[in-house]
Amino acid sequence: MEDKSMIPVVILCGGRGARLVEETEYRPKPMIRIGELPILVHIMNIYSAFGYRRFILPLGYKGEMIKDYFLNFDYYTNDFTLELASRKAITPHSRLHPDWQITLANTGLETLTGGRIKRIEPYIEGETFMVTYGDGVADIDLDRLLAHHREMGKLATVTGVHPLTRFGELDVEDGLVKEFREKPQVKTGMINGGFFVFQRGVFEYLTADCSLEREPLENLARDGQLAFYRHEGFWHCMDTYRDMENLASLWASGDAPWKRSRG
Repeated sequence: MEDKSMIPVVILCGGRGARLVEETEYRPKPMIRIGELPILVHIMNIYSAFGYRRFILPLGYKGEMIKDYFLNFDYYTNDFTLELASRKAITPHSRLHPDWQITLANTGLETLTGGRIKRIEPYIEGETFMVTYGDGVADIDLDRLLAHHREMGKLATVTGVHPLTRFGELDVEDGLVKEFREKPQVKTGMINGGFFVFQRGVFEYLTADCSLEREPLENLARDGQLAFYRHEGFWHCMDTYRDMENLASLWASGDAPWKRSRG
């Protein structure tokens, strides 16, 4: 079985999150909390549950807050006792340490998604690496995703998901609403849901100032090098304040679909 602990996972963390300005005025979007944890840690836990241990975080807008969080991970995630008479006498309790290696890389304030990936190329060891966005969670089977990528033998694989509607969906029959679904996933058509698998050859399609979703993916598709993985399960991005509230509600219910035990 492939040692996934050696496959880097790149989580894009540099954008401004303009449609969530109520929160991103004060913090980068990946640091917005869903329950007790930033959504970034929720995403890392999804990968960790499948055995991934190496993370690369391309930073931009308010990236220093993400650095601070991980530099002080003990104190943000554990209870601790502080002896005020001795500034060094800090005793964390329980010390919950995931076995993660995290590379935090400044990739520029205004850099686009493809440029951020290009700029962390020196930190990618080996041929295969994962990429996803810092604002989306899913109950995706990452083992099946990687196996599909290997089977297809292409430079890149993108996960397709059903988009969320922005309005409630109505099932109407004989002038009566038979079913109302608030913000469901559309069952026809799929969109880019992140959760990519890339080979090193993808870097040849990237420049220091490009959007991943434009020329790089378009050219990979043109060259027959972009495979598609269909995810029919839960997927949700945090694009707006209402998205944030929906995710928080799911988490508070104790039955969040993306929640997994760490591997």
